[in-house]
This record gives sequence, C-alpha cells and structure tokens, in this order.
Amino acid sequence: MECTVEKNLSTCPCTYMSCSKRGKCCECVRYHTGRGELPGCFFPPDVERTYDRSRAMFIKTYAQKNR
Repeated sequence: MECTVEKNLSTCPCTYMSCSKRGKCCECVRYHTGRGELPGCFFPPDVERTYDRSRAMFIKTYAQKNR
C-alpha cells in the first residue's frame, strides 16, 4: 500500500507541527503504540493539544463524553 502523505496532512489533527511523522499514519501509530500511547488523532482537539496521549487519558476522555 502506498502512503498518501499529502492527503493525510490535509486532515491530520496533530498540533505538533514539526513532527517527522505528520501525515505518515503507519509510522505515527507504530511510534506511539511502542511508547504505550495512542496517536493524537484518537483524541478530540482540546485533549490532543495537551500532548497527554496516554491510554488513561483516552479512557477518561471518552468515559466523560459518553455520560
């Protein structure tokens, strides 16, 4: 499968603009899961901006939204 970096960049919600993995979703997912985190695109914008991409933050975020 060919990576469509330009297309991915147009919808990438990550606010870390100097990230070398922006638009390279496979690399991003591999990097973050390897650190026990989730990619920023798994979070709503206000939470993504905190750079807390822990699994605990993911659960907390969506547990609150589903109440």
